[in-house]
Amino acid sequence: MIYIKVKDNRIEKISYLVFGCCAAIATSSMTSVLAKGKTLEEAEKISDEDISVALGGLPEMKEHCSNIGVSALRNVIKNYKNSK
Repeated sequence: MIYIKVKDNRIEKISYLVFGCCAAIATSSMTSVLAKGKTLEEAEKISDEDISVALGGLPEMKEHCSNIGVSALRNVIKNYKNSK
């Protein structure tokens, strides 16, 4: 789960709650680092690959974890836009 505070269409604050392996926690953390300060449109463009690269790579069997944070981010942005 990712939570955002938006001001002037920009992610001002972002936090997350994740339960899982170290890779799931790391990818959620990196997602929040990459998204903070970006506009909603810029944040929506963050990809699984962006997360993996920013972390210096992930073990092959943990690559799927990179989509956890990205999916949660896109969902929270979608929910935010729908609430406006």
